[in-house]
Amino acid sequence: MVNKSPLQIQAYNYLKEMILSGRLDPEVLYSETRMSAEIGISRTPMREAIQCLSQDGYITVVPSKGFTLRKLNEEDMEESIQIRCAIEGFCIHKAAAEAGTRKGQKLLSAMEKLLDKQEKTLLSKNGPSRENLESGNFNSAGLDQFTEYDHQFHLALVNYVDNREFNQMFQRLTYLIHLTTKGALSVPGRMEDTLGEHRQFFACLKAGDGDMAYKLMMEHLMMPLTMHIA
Repeated sequence: MVNKSPLQIQAYNYLKEMILSGRLDPEVLYSETRMSAEIGISRTPMREAIQCLSQDGYITVVPSKGFTLRKLNEEDMEESIQIRCAIEGFCIHKAAAEAGTRKGQKLLSAMEKLLDKQEKTLLSKNGPSRENLESGNFNSAGLDQFTEYDHQFHLALVNYVDNREFNQMFQRLTYLIHLTTKGALSVPGRMEDTLGEHRQFFACLKAGDGDMAYKLMMEHLMMPLTMHIA
């Protein structure tokens, strides 16, 4: 959204939030005119916002008709996970090597707080109970909250290295990551397993063991593919 007008940024952020919050139906074809009227802006900034959202991987534009939400397919899932492995793998080794520095300690503190938030989400009345986890009856709000903390946990690691290209690539993958993560976490027991994997990884990262932290994270990131194949 570089060099975009305030209205274009407003439209982009509005639609992005609607998509990520699940308030837009993946099966519906949305019109540019309808969305412009809903926000109260002209069609030009809305059209620019839609093009940006398409470039960033959130939607699929249907010429002369509107747009639909992008749907996750096996190829998209595999490619996005491979990119995450490459980016996060580099970040892990750098963060582990600097675990004892002031900057490294700041990262560890932030990640630990996110782990605690994930655990509280699992245990709170707003999150899924053990019975619901085992039966597959999830509380939508709890699942969304856990998914968001999961995203923040991984994003903290990526942001640590201050690489603009990494940040931009992760931004373009945000929606695919969201779909992949939420789909995996919807599987009974996966949320608890994810928290356990995060804590094991964190312990190695904190100890400065980059090789083991890398191994654990690669297994963790590849899990949705394993689950999909199975």
